[in-house]
Amino acid sequence: MMPEPPLAVLAELTHRCPLQCPYCSNPLALERANREMATGEWLRAIAEAAALGCMQIHFSGGEPTVRPDLEKLVAGAAAAGLYTNLITSGVLCDRARLERLAAAGLEHVQLSFQDSGAEIGDHVGGYAGGHEKKCAFAALVRDVGLPLTANFVVHRQNLNHLTQMIDMAVALGAGRVEIANVQYYGWALKNRAALMPDRAQLDAMVEAVTAARERLKGVIAIDFVVPDYYASRPKSCMGGWGRRFLNISPSGHVLPCHAAESITGLHFDNVRQRPLADIWLHSEAFRVFRGTGWMPEPCRSCDRKEIDWGGCRCQAFAITGDAARTDPACALSEDHARLTGIAADEARRDGRDFVYRNYRTAAR
Repeated sequence: MMPEPPLAVLAELTHRCPLQCPYCSNPLALERANREMATGEWLRAIAEAAALGCMQIHFSGGEPTVRPDLEKLVAGAAAAGLYTNLITSGVLCDRARLERLAAAGLEHVQLSFQDSGAEIGDHVGGYAGGHEKKCAFAALVRDVGLPLTANFVVHRQNLNHLTQMIDMAVALGAGRVEIANVQYYGWALKNRAALMPDRAQLDAMVEAVTAARERLKGVIAIDFVVPDYYASRPKSCMGGWGRRFLNISPSGHVLPCHAAESITGLHFDNVRQRPLADIWLHSEAFRVFRGTGWMPEPCRSCDRKEIDWGGCRCQAFAITGDAARTDPACALSEDHARLTGIAADEARRDGRDFVYRNYRTAAR
């Protein structure tokens, strides 16, 4: 059976970024600027995504505003009928640039924060003065008239400030806040011992989100992504591998999810050499874990197999070395005790120092 068209495309325009977040979802080996797709190549890929049936495009990175052609790419996406969203750190974009982006057709901004205050926020981002710039940029977004989502990645070093983060999002005029626990692959896997919360912190976090949702009902929407390492059932990662989502890397590789390149041994086709629709429909990297036919037991016999679609392939690979194994987040997995044991061991560590994601040293 032919797959349905993807709902959204994540356009990772660049791996260049002034921040150095230790949980960044970019691969450990970052793409150099001279390997990034040119304006015309991106415009062709965007048009192909729209023709394929995509409804949304999310411009991301790295930091997408380092691209001087961002306005042209936004305009191309808008002309193709795509809903346009900018995912940004907010530290490089001034009012004039934001107004040009809005005029080009930008419809929404997702702004990342590392904490509710500068001390931990700037430490996590590895960028002095970043938190202050982010708050100023949030005000610009609202002044220009664009809807704003505040993104917070939470972990052991900031989750005790969760209530303050949500209240800050309200104060900044965000209509939505996304609270996402760290997903441990790539840079986050490298920094897991400095990021992993313990069970008591997780329980307090769930209570804080529940209380905030009740207190702020009708004021702000709160999305909450729980940590897999303490789960008993896996999430439907990206709505299922190769089912609802595709990602295009800075150099044009087309991926089923933003972390898929962490799975060594898979070949990812490039939109520079192969039409996007052909990749979506026929590429081996998309077909290998699409649907349910690839699943081992106990997934194959599970009544949730078309709900969670087997969970996260990147996580299975990170923990077991085999992307085709049952997601260890599932309590029925043979590897579940291994996952929970890692969480307990790492949460007991008292590390604060990070291996920062540094573009200058990690670009290949």
